[in-house]
Amino acid sequence: MERLQRWVRNVFGGWFHLRRCFPADLLDAMAQAISEGERRHLGEVRFAVESRLAPGAVWSGLTARQRAHQVFAQLGVWDTEHNTGVLIYVLLAERRIEIVADRGLAARVDPEEWSGICSRMREEFSAGRWREGSLAGIAQVHTLAEAHFPSDGRTNSDELPDRPVLL
Repeated sequence: MERLQRWVRNVFGGWFHLRRCFPADLLDAMAQAISEGERRHLGEVRFAVESRLAPGAVWSGLTARQRAHQVFAQLGVWDTEHNTGVLIYVLLAERRIEIVADRGLAARVDPEEWSGICSRMREEFSAGRWREGSLAGIAQVHTLAEAHFPSDGRTNSDELPDRPVLL
């Protein structure tokens, strides 16, 4: 039954609101927040929003978490000097938020801290505050990265693009 419900959400859900929820000015603000935050630590933050999963992928059992790991690999978030890449993944159709951290950060940050960020973002998104939720999530990820991998005084090499990607 759950598989059928997920399939229906991905086929008929509010996935068509992608540009309304994440307009160009919000994407610009998010890119700026990512860029500014990365100056304080040695991590790399990526933000990806996907409107929906392919119906066949849902029917075969692909979860939002599994898809987040695929996107993590696809965007090369794992490929950073200090293994400190972080992906914030939003699946609109299912209203799911997943954070995937590379092994450098994953070894030092309790999974409950990542879950807390997702919960805060979900609360904001549920209230229609896409800007506030996105920017708060980015800021919280920067805080964790800075606590565990602070900048060593050198400029962060900015290994990955800062602009959020819409899938």
